[in-house]
Amino acid sequence: MSDNRQWSREAIRIIEADFQRSADTHLIPLPLPGFAGIELYFKDESSHPTGSLKHRLARSLFLYALCNGWLKPGAPVIEASSGSTAISEAYFARMLGLPFIAVMPATTSKEKIAQIAFYGGQCHLVDDPTRIYAESERLAREHDGHFIDQFTYAERATDWRANNNIAESIFQQMRFEQHPEPSWLISSPGTGGTTATLGRYVRYRQHGTRVLCADAERSVFFDYYRTGDATLRLDHGSRIEGIGRPRVEASFLPKVIDAMVKVPDALSLAAMHYLAQRLGRHVGGSSGTNLIGALMAAQHMAQAGEKGSMVAILCDSGERYATTYYDQDWLKAQGYELSGLIDAVAATVERGEPLPASVLRANI
Repeated sequence: MSDNRQWSREAIRIIEADFQRSADTHLIPLPLPGFAGIELYFKDESSHPTGSLKHRLARSLFLYALCNGWLKPGAPVIEASSGSTAISEAYFARMLGLPFIAVMPATTSKEKIAQIAFYGGQCHLVDDPTRIYAESERLAREHDGHFIDQFTYAERATDWRANNNIAESIFQQMRFEQHPEPSWLISSPGTGGTTATLGRYVRYRQHGTRVLCADAERSVFFDYYRTGDATLRLDHGSRIEGIGRPRVEASFLPKVIDAMVKVPDALSLAAMHYLAQRLGRHVGGSSGTNLIGALMAAQHMAQAGEKGSMVAILCDSGERYATTYYDQDWLKAQGYELSGLIDAVAATVERGEPLPASVLRANI
């Protein structure tokens, strides 16, 4: 057995041992008084060792790269990221003794940058968020490293049939609930890998569950879903960190999604603040986007006279956004006035009132 094959074998053992030491994430019910007979649960991915949904993805990407023979002892791993994936990948790189470089937009929260540094990673910041791909490729060439490329490999690196992926975990945890088969699963798209896993799994297991993808305001995914135009581009990045992309990514698979909504950023942040109040702790902006998606699904169910359950993804902790989304001075400087929108979200959850008409929807 070659030295590199032996090293890869030991690296896989180390990652699998770490997985065996980790417990599953929690499923948290969030009552919806305004929607009788409809239950909402949040899959709390913030309880992973690195604090977000991206811990699952990073583990899968490292295993995929190892099994393909792409990683070498001492050679750096490079990733294009808005922060959370890079944090998780820095964790696994440190575990394997590999240098790690995160290529991120300069607007990434300083809390995320600090966490990457905590795990021994370096941060390469770029002013133009659309340049993170090219910069990652350049650094990989110059340092004889590997660009792990979450946006291409997320959907294929995850074992969507089983292996405790997020979909299998949700259905296991729902077994003893009043409505064990969810009517809807709701996730926002970063790479598209999570919605691909959810959509493939429910089809493979022959569930009637539908998948709703809740996109950010400054993102091309929603328009791609509606038009099929893979050439769509934006010249700016998403303001909701971790979700929304300026180009169509290879891991985004629209054919396994049943419905989409496009949520204005201000409404995502308002829903984030409302959800934080209800849970008694801070959550990230993408969780607010997912709450709006869940409320759109609940309105659809109520109008159709349906009862049942829904599961949305709580992607990460709000502690990473203490100086941005939870800082009133920052919000004011960005032009966000959220109090009225927070009240509107509360009225929908608690009394079933319609959400603002600014939410775009497709197939729902």
